[in-house]
Amino acid sequence: MDPNAIEEMQPEALSTPDLSGSQSVDRALRLLALVGRESASGLPLSEIVEESGLNKPTVRRLLLALMRAGLVEQEARTRRYHLGEEAFVLGLLCGQRHGLLDLAMPSLRALSDTTQDTSFFSIRRDRFVICLHREEGTWPVRTHALQAGDQHPLGVGAGSLAMLALMPDAEATAMIEANGAILAARYPAYSPAQLIADIALARAQGYALNPGRIVTNSWGIGVGVRYPDGRIAGALSIAAIETRMQKQRQEELAALLRHEARQVEARIAAMLDRRQARPAQDEIRTAETTP
Repeated sequence: MDPNAIEEMQPEALSTPDLSGSQSVDRALRLLALVGRESASGLPLSEIVEESGLNKPTVRRLLLALMRAGLVEQEARTRRYHLGEEAFVLGLLCGQRHGLLDLAMPSLRALSDTTQDTSFFSIRRDRFVICLHREEGTWPVRTHALQAGDQHPLGVGAGSLAMLALMPDAEATAMIEANGAILAARYPAYSPAQLIADIALARAQGYALNPGRIVTNSWGIGVGVRYPDGRIAGALSIAAIETRMQKQRQEELAALLRHEARQVEARIAAMLDRRQARPAQDEIRTAETTP
């Protein structure tokens, strides 16, 4: 059989060796994360092989296992790999448990209602950032540079840069270096030197700014959100056309973003306090009912 024909066959029609052991699980999860970072546009097999550092037969076997589980699917025309329906279901279940987006939604609505511009909530995913939600504003001219589900390397975009700027210098530098190849290939306006300068400016100003580097005339401003222990929870950001992002309005939007970021942080803290209180309450109830 032509080995290239494997890629064209349906997963249920294939008989592949069992993938067992923690190493196979680790490798499969690494591939799932790679596909997830580019799920909207999809990844070709060659790029997955290059990014993963695994050989082609191993990548094919692991992808087929993920396809059988519904976590990955292959688009018939382009042969690119995308996240599957089961990954979407798992994401919804995870969202119901953790509810981070639910905690951010009141602030997103407040930001879009007040500014009339589009607001976003994004979270970190290793060395990348994913947009969880886009809340539309009412201003007639909008920017469509960022959609829910879009992913960019840390530092690319306002919310993404806000998170990168919250990291210690050593960690931020490591993230930039790890993303060096993808930045050079897909984001030429984001050189390592430029990102380091952007981090310094974001820290000095108290907000991160994307001056139309991804899409011309599409500007963004972002502020990070932390967990009570200081870890990065995500970022709130606002996008608008350049004429609505002049310096004075940047300061006004940044003040609104900082206020809502603190509101989200307060909701997170309250949620965690409730969760920590439950075991104690359960113990009390158990003690009261134990003869």
